[in-house]
Amino acid sequence: MFSSVTMLVTYVALGLPAGLVGIPWALLTGDIAPLYRWSMHILRTGVKLARIRVQVAGREHIPARPCIFMANHVSNLDPPILLPLFPFRTAFFIKRSLLRIPFVGYGMRLAGFIPVDRGGRLESARESVLAASKVLASGVNISTFPEGTRSRNGVLLPFKKGPFYLAMESGVPVVPVSIWGSEHMMTKGSLRIHAGTAHVTFHPALLPQQFATREQLAEAVRAGITSGLPEWMHGDGAEGAV
Repeated sequence: MFSSVTMLVTYVALGLPAGLVGIPWALLTGDIAPLYRWSMHILRTGVKLARIRVQVAGREHIPARPCIFMANHVSNLDPPILLPLFPFRTAFFIKRSLLRIPFVGYGMRLAGFIPVDRGGRLESARESVLAASKVLASGVNISTFPEGTRSRNGVLLPFKKGPFYLAMESGVPVVPVSIWGSEHMMTKGSLRIHAGTAHVTFHPALLPQQFATREQLAEAVRAGITSGLPEWMHGDGAEGAV
């Protein structure tokens, strides 16, 4: 429980002052960069103080242009582990309910995070894709978990179609990302954090223009992600539907 309390205290103690200064600055100047840098430092500090080690490979594969990062999702620790690793600012697809969190939700809106409804409504999905396209056009990366939710047992779940609509329409490079180890540190439904090592691998970027259909792109992304995971996490390869 020590790691859980340490991470929470770190995020509250550092996050409140950063928000009190960074949010008004962003509103006055239109510059979110200082708040984003401070937030990444806070996330990195919380992860470190929670005794979570992060081993990273493949960062040389990240393009020097806006792209879409697609990672598997095994724990609530994945976002704080992954976000500070990206060399450029990135916005996440997140549950709409998270934007209602006081203070934190407002900061995520300023950072361009894209709300997603879990109901599967077509109109809502289109709105999310349109919002994400605007974020990419502004020069900011997009990060998403194509499974749409956390895996309960670490095994890769079927993919949703939404991220691949966005990739095919925008044409920006897609970077598959593998993460494992965090599934043992914070399991789904638990607030307890256990110390350990998270392994993150960035794979070579895929160009949507090289694929005839979004299904083919999804298969290539899945192959990239599974190549960096232990065999027991690979799943059956089936693609889901939004």
